[in-house]
Amino acid sequence: MDLKDLRIYNLASEICDECWMIYDEMDWPDKKIMGDQWIRSIDSIAANIAEANERFHYLDKNRFFYHARGSLCEALHWTEILHKRGRISEKQYIQINGNLKILEVKLNNTISATYKQKNEGK
Repeated sequence: MDLKDLRIYNLASEICDECWMIYDEMDWPDKKIMGDQWIRSIDSIAANIAEANERFHYLDKNRFFYHARGSLCEALHWTEILHKRGRISEKQYIQINGNLKILEVKLNNTISATYKQKNEGK
């Protein structure tokens, strides 16, 4: 499947774009203390999904999907921290956190579906 046709990749990329606009507006100390780790974790989700898409064996694919899921958990953490410290608005928090939670469900479903390929001999 072409990467641009993969729904979880497109959702992850949309989240990247949304978060980058927020990160780009942060002042230098906030970027260095929290923002850099937040944006790296956000970008890592889409990057690992992209890498998984090009793998053939289901275990290899899932290894990168697991990395994406780990980055997603980290992104949820940093989104929470930014919200608690008043660096993102309530509206931004609800939007980003909601999209990450949707992506989490879709990513877990993708991991399950990929694992089932074992039984299909792929």
